[in-house]
Amino acid sequence: MVVDLKANEMVKMAGDVQHLSDNNEVKGKLILTNQRIYFQTLSDEKADFNMEIVPQQIRELIYFKTGLFSANGLTLITKEGKEIRFVVKKRDTWTKLINQMY
Repeated sequence: MVVDLKANEMVKMAGDVQHLSDNNEVKGKLILTNQRIYFQTLSDEKADFNMEIVPQQIRELIYFKTGLFSANGLTLITKEGKEIRFVVKKRDTWTKLINQMY
């Protein structure tokens, strides 16, 4: 998996995640840079779920639980009202770094 970084763009954090969309659970990589957030699927068949989010699109971040004791869900809400849900490790670190972007 290769992400084309823009000029002066540096990776701050990356990790394996699951993107929850409707009835789909798509495994992939979440890559946070100093300029944007990328989600890249692990399989080419799910490439429709690949996305790029710039800080200007983000309205807020909300936590959610994926199980009774699993506090590892992160919902990114865009200014258009779209909810993008991820299951991540180190949710607090992701949130802190994303909040620093906008």
